[in-house]
Amino acid sequence: MLPEGTIWLASRLLLCALLVGMLVLAYMFFEPYWLTVREVTIHNPNVPPAFNGLRMAFLSDIHHGPYFSLARVRNAVDRTNQLHPDIILLGGDYVHRDACYIAPCFAELARLQAKLGTFGVLGNHDPWEDAALTRESMQRAGIHLLDNRAEWVMLDGQRIKLGGVGDLWEDEQDLAPTLAGVTEGDMVVLLSHHPDYAETLTTDLVDLVLSGHNHGGQVTLFGLWAPLLPSSNGQKYRTGTVHTGLTTVVISNGVGTVTPPLRFCARPEIILVRLER
Repeated sequence: MLPEGTIWLASRLLLCALLVGMLVLAYMFFEPYWLTVREVTIHNPNVPPAFNGLRMAFLSDIHHGPYFSLARVRNAVDRTNQLHPDIILLGGDYVHRDACYIAPCFAELARLQAKLGTFGVLGNHDPWEDAALTRESMQRAGIHLLDNRAEWVMLDGQRIKLGGVGDLWEDEQDLAPTLAGVTEGDMVVLLSHHPDYAETLTTDLVDLVLSGHNHGGQVTLFGLWAPLLPSSNGQKYRTGTVHTGLTTVVISNGVGTVTPPLRFCARPEIILVRLER
């Protein structure tokens, strides 16, 4: 039979463990609402003088649906507009679970304001719901679709190339439009929903890749490691900035969540990228 003091200590430890567990669980429900802005500066000699200091807001993985309300989409749009970005880039996965969320989501995204335009690609969830309706809604919202396409963005007679590829899981990836007409001295920014696509690059002409998909792991071990990550490269592209040797990849934690709608040490974020020579 255990001494009375030992039983008392064990009961107190158990109570403390239960309280800590309840606090952690409560926080996991709270963190998805704690949207932050992460600023990243990209230093690159290919940035034209006219684009020096240019700011690009990057949103990915909104997942408007049963766990991410239209009010939260509206808040993300308002937060982005308050940053006064020169360009807005969207990384795909706009809705979750049902095509009925597509039109309302893009009605809100149509309010995004950037003097040089808003551009985006599709993710893996968008074909799962309705790729055609997503593309149609993007066009109606004034968003330039960059799936296997590219555009030169002009400013004061100088230019950078914005390109995109189709989702790594649900589409083909054609980099040719992005590289067309590009020289070693051009600044090239590529949208790819899945950061693993960076592993397939064999050229150093792409200066910057912006991706989402992994949600920062969504639920992590204090931001250090994620037990579940939809990547073939382990933790490499979970979040943050990765230099591959050929390019730089910036990976967003995303704005929304998938099921379950929890986050732990992987806060939802809008990324503000600043280009500097």
